[in-house]
Amino acid sequence: MVDTISAALARRIALAAQGFGARPSAGPGTRQFNLLLRRLALLQIDSVNVYERSHYQPVFARLGHYDKSVLDAVTYGKGVTEYWAHEASFLPVETLPLMAWRKNDYRDRFAARTDEWSTTEQANASMIEWLRAELAAKGPMRASEIEHDSNRRQGPWWGWSEVKRGLETMFRVGDVVSAGRVRFERVYALPEHVLPASVLGVEVPREEAVRQLMSMSARAHGIGTLKDFADYFRLKTVDALPAVLSLVEEGELVPVEVEGWSKPAWLHRDARRPRRIEAEALLSPFDPVVWERSRTERLFDFHYRIEIYTPEPKRVYGYYTLPVLIDDRLPARIDLKSDRQSGVLRVQSAWAEPGLLPDDVPRIASLLRRAAAWQKLPAPIHVTGKGTLAPALAAELARA
Repeated sequence: MVDTISAALARRIALAAQGFGARPSAGPGTRQFNLLLRRLALLQIDSVNVYERSHYQPVFARLGHYDKSVLDAVTYGKGVTEYWAHEASFLPVETLPLMAWRKNDYRDRFAARTDEWSTTEQANASMIEWLRAELAAKGPMRASEIEHDSNRRQGPWWGWSEVKRGLETMFRVGDVVSAGRVRFERVYALPEHVLPASVLGVEVPREEAVRQLMSMSARAHGIGTLKDFADYFRLKTVDALPAVLSLVEEGELVPVEVEGWSKPAWLHRDARRPRRIEAEALLSPFDPVVWERSRTERLFDFHYRIEIYTPEPKRVYGYYTLPVLIDDRLPARIDLKSDRQSGVLRVQSAWAEPGLLPDDVPRIASLLRRAAAWQKLPAPIHVTGKGTLAPALAAELARA
């Protein structure tokens, strides 16, 4: 018999697996960050900084107010690295051998000149060798440092874009790795300069690597479909399905039916089944809870599209709109901007969803005050007035 899970319970299982529902500790630090990273398996990196860079936000959503410099020490430290996992991501360094097959796929595509990065300028063999020699001689360097050196030594033919593309090509195939970041700019290094011996040169075969990645994904989801699990590490379903069947055979995944879901689903054997979730959080557009947009709609009845790349006249909700999590619901979305020069957190727009409850508005206002304090924005929060939730939110924030 296949167990049937209600839609509400599936939602709570998913949120609990993502670290929601536990009471945040005061002043979380290195231990909590490492535990969270291993729970989530990765933190997606994105350069947009209109409110806050994406990898900082899931930590605040789950752990509350924290010192970003302490998280930097973790993500730029020896136990964490970067690679194209779910897009560009921070991940535990022990996960890197599971990406060897992806690096080999990139190498094959570059060699066949079938990838966007494989033009003659991007893959110029002499430049790649020069970059490798520069890093071997000087140690970890940023692209901007090498750019300066290449222009000085080689003339205008090798400018920043050629150097950066060359380094990124090497990064994708594993010839260089991340040695941390300086003011968010990646530092590149040869693997032997920064990777521990335990992972240096280790390559897990594709089938086993996909099985382990799907196991990590299923644990981070708690419950989900094949597409849900596969998307976490951007895996193809043709590779992911045998992995799921293997995990079912081992007893790690249990087939279930979820009310309202049209696709087969699986429950991780260690997934919690909480009776309720208590949470208040702003979700980054790159938070795992809302990565897979069809899953977001299935779990929360919440249609979400980021509008960064939408021309302003065509935007509906705003440039950087964040879903608002209240307990196990997404009853609102808010477009935020950190005006650091003026010390103001600006609510560019605020929108109510059909599931908004009267008690949600004070909780959202309190959440915004905490976000402003975390962002070190001391001035009163400013609401522009745009959006169906804006008047009520502005009135609540105006209260002492």
